[in-house]
Amino acid sequence: MDIAKSIKELRESTGMSRKEFSEHTGIPVRTLEDWEAGRRTPPDYIPRLIAYQLKYEELVEGKEENLL
Repeated sequence: MDIAKSIKELRESTGMSRKEFSEHTGIPVRTLEDWEAGRRTPPDYIPRLIAYQLKYEELVEGKEENLL
């Protein structure tokens, strides 16, 4: 899978728009647009880092729900 497609799939898996995802991750909207369109290529570690962040947040959310 290419990097552009994996970044787009990660964003879509959250149900967020590009703007929301940008604010959530701290990645500028224009950069996300360029990555998803394949106009620019991020370093190879970026999709893994985003996936890690999303998974971490999911785990933390689950633990918080268990405490309630």
